[in-house]
Amino acid sequence: MPSDAHPDQTTGADAKLADAPESWPVERSEERFRGVKCGMRTDWVRMPGAGGEGTTVASRDYMDHPGAAAALALDGDGRVLLQRQYRHATRHTLWELPAGLIDVEGEGPLPTAQRELVEEAGLRAGRWHELADFFPSPGFSNERIHVFLARDLSVVPDEEVDFEREHEEVGLVAEWVSLEEAVGLVMTGRLHNGATQIGILAAHAAAADGFASLREPGAD
Repeated sequence: MPSDAHPDQTTGADAKLADAPESWPVERSEERFRGVKCGMRTDWVRMPGAGGEGTTVASRDYMDHPGAAAALALDGDGRVLLQRQYRHATRHTLWELPAGLIDVEGEGPLPTAQRELVEEAGLRAGRWHELADFFPSPGFSNERIHVFLARDLSVVPDEEVDFEREHEEVGLVAEWVSLEEAVGLVMTGRLHNGATQIGILAAHAAAADGFASLREPGAD
């Protein structure tokens, strides 16, 4: 162990660093706004006082979000599917993975990713693994995004796609790029969607061992 390491600190391959659920006491909570996709809340949270002495109550505003799931579709030639879509909040068109809100009652992250892959890309996948699970803006949102690797792809006949595109999805443009090229697009600042960046980099890292180390969907 290095001389400057804390005696209770485990280092190297045996290090056990993991995020964990925790909830501090909430004195009261108030919904400020509720829209179609998300809401805004203010919680009054009991927190440690200055210098660790006693406790105090502080207000925290945050976006209440249902979460989202994305599918990184990788074909037999090692190409990733990217789709271009207008995002009004950012005033950009962004190249993204097929993705959507986990907003169907009783539907979890994996079924959402599977549904979005069919609806947005007309594809099904025979093999699914979890690439990433992250909070994109934990300072002011409870949104959680799951990114899955989808392989063994097959085309879904049009008559089996029970979905009609509208609004931003009407003009979706699709491109297949190699995983290596996709990494280059991320590293040169040409892609800005967070789930897309993380999914591409995670897939590239996982490809080193032929994806053998990836988690099964839903595994802890």
